[in-house]
Amino acid sequence: MKQVVQNYKSGELAVLDVPVPGCKPGGVLVRSAYSLISTGTELMKVSEAGMSMLGKARSRPDQVAKVMQSVATNGLPATYRKVMGKLDSYTPLGYSLCGVVEQVGAGIDDVKAGDLVACAGNEHALHAELNWVPKNLYTPVPDGLAPRHAAFGTVGSIAMQGVRQGEPQLGEVALVIGLGLIGQLVVQLLAASGVRVVGADPDPTRCELAARLGAVACGDPASAAVEAAVAELTDGHGVDQVYLAAGGGSNQPVELAARLCRDRGRVVDIGKCRLDLPWNAYYEKELDVRFSRSYGPGRYDPEYELEGRDYPIGYVRWTERRNLACFLDLVARGSVDVEPLVSHVADFDDAVDTYRRLKDGELKAVAVLFRYPEQPAEERVAEGAAEAPSVAVPAVRRGGGASAPARAVNSSVRLAFVGAGNYATSMLLPHLSQRDGVELATVVTTTALSAANAQRKFGFAEATTDLDAVLGDTSIDAVFVVTRHSSHAELTRKALLAGKTVFVEKPLALTEDELAGVLAAVEESGNDRLQVGFNRRFAPLLTEAKERLGARTGPASLRYLVNAGQLQHGSWYLRQGTEGSRFEGEGGHFVDTASWLLDADPVSVYAVAPSGNEDLQVLLRYPDGSTATISYVTTGAPGFPKETLDLLADGKVLKLDDFVRASVYGRKRWVSSRLPKARDKGQSAELAAFIKAVRTGGPMPVPLESLVATTAATLAVRSALAAGAPVTLERAR
Repeated sequence: MKQVVQNYKSGELAVLDVPVPGCKPGGVLVRSAYSLISTGTELMKVSEAGMSMLGKARSRPDQVAKVMQSVATNGLPATYRKVMGKLDSYTPLGYSLCGVVEQVGAGIDDVKAGDLVACAGNEHALHAELNWVPKNLYTPVPDGLAPRHAAFGTVGSIAMQGVRQGEPQLGEVALVIGLGLIGQLVVQLLAASGVRVVGADPDPTRCELAARLGAVACGDPASAAVEAAVAELTDGHGVDQVYLAAGGGSNQPVELAARLCRDRGRVVDIGKCRLDLPWNAYYEKELDVRFSRSYGPGRYDPEYELEGRDYPIGYVRWTERRNLACFLDLVARGSVDVEPLVSHVADFDDAVDTYRRLKDGELKAVAVLFRYPEQPAEERVAEGAAEAPSVAVPAVRRGGGASAPARAVNSSVRLAFVGAGNYATSMLLPHLSQRDGVELATVVTTTALSAANAQRKFGFAEATTDLDAVLGDTSIDAVFVVTRHSSHAELTRKALLAGKTVFVEKPLALTEDELAGVLAAVEESGNDRLQVGFNRRFAPLLTEAKERLGARTGPASLRYLVNAGQLQHGSWYLRQGTEGSRFEGEGGHFVDTASWLLDADPVSVYAVAPSGNEDLQVLLRYPDGSTATISYVTTGAPGFPKETLDLLADGKVLKLDDFVRASVYGRKRWVSSRLPKARDKGQSAELAAFIKAVRTGGPMPVPLESLVATTAATLAVRSALAAGAPVTLERAR
């Protein structure tokens, strides 16, 4: 299928051939009929992409701050690769469309194939022939409403949420500053609510349009006309509400709002304009400044948008989806007229030229629609504190199948990637794409554009959303599972049953049942060719430090401080209901490192956690009496190193400082040279060991029993917290 994309680094716009997205549970696959260009938001993004790197930095100081923090935590080279990887990738455009349901995912019962729906979301309602849209981001289109009008649903919801924030009442007077697409819709919604509206915009054609659509008066904000109209309509008191629907770097809108708003009036920011509030003016009138966040309640809440968890109507009357449905109803009943806003309808194939004309000012428009060609039916996607508890560590039982498929000695190792997110593209694929004897055969993702980006940047021969086809491809030697945590176990199980060698990023599983399912696949297939991405045991500094420490004769004491830090609001790592806790997702790294340093698997786990945050103290006990304490802390200072480790035994001490420097203290002291460029946490060496095992058919880099023991110990932390007592890890027989 085709999709409009932009490279944020170069500014290039393209209509790209990408794989068809998969139809996941909890949503529908929609074939686009019309999608709407937001001439404000999208053109701002397109313009930013054309800036120099310095210009981009100046326009996004919030992102610059994140980059600087990443440099402090991960080092300059790793941060540079990550940032350049994100910038030099195709990003999607679009967030408002109408289309026909092609396929219905599991759990959806409110629409069926063939239904017309309006869709929202800058990750789901894209300028693309097909989109997967979760339940709370689509709504059925009322009977009789034209698809080109229903495509306005998302921008209509943005305008509606802004109006709701202003709390207009019958008979009030409002000022709308900025009469672009959102401003024109705000004018109509206010007029439909019984509010008299004054519009302000320097473009006379937009003022004329707003006057036709319900504004009592309109004019240039720099002229006296707007102020005179407000004085006449309000007897000199000023308007009850001001809606800022303008963009740009001028501070004129907020200054005009203060001048024309009544005492204790309301100022609502909908657009993205400069907001240097003149203190005296806002203080003296005690103005109520409010912000309107996109489409309404539910926006940026992954449980609402992605998992379909609605808010009870008794507590949240107007959500994203209800706003979307309400706006479509107003358009269907004629209370809002969007047809006069349509300045141009372009064929989807002409998308790049349309954006160019808009950016250059050749095409002056309030709203532009892309029209998609109808597809023949045959081309459409088919439907479809008591006694100390114990936890059993599952036994590894191998069936009679072949453990390592025979390979031609000199042939390349053909790899498939399931998932192409940030970790895969910044930490794994750069190493593999440069390695001799490795062929990147296929990348599989559920979103088409991420697969296309990975194919373009790393040279995959194919990009697809069809996992089954990849697992059935006998030419694929190994499969990398680099998806979100909740899918790791099931994808690993399927790949093992298909006879593939598997590299799965941590965690291997999020529950004991998932771990048992993976081992059942090993037993059924006889395929034990599995590696989990516990890369720290392969880090060059740490491996050399372990060698210099030498063999132990007595028990050891290990302390591992992980300054994990706070996650950004909205991060999928915070979705504990589906993706597990942060420690369940990441803790295996530290358990594996401790066990490797101590040359054993833990026999018990104890954990305590302060209430109110995710900080953890985990104590692991080993067969020879050694202990490892892992302090997993989210409340530390962001400037402090992320990982520091000390191991004490036999009068010697091994010390690791965030994979930048290592030292061993004993009869002689050894201190490594400080790494001059980057923290090497072992990914390259780990991948080299994995590829060697695939190529030669030799043993996997880490025994399966160790991977299982680490996973079981990580999962046992939850049981230890619940019990308030140590959990014994009993090896099943």
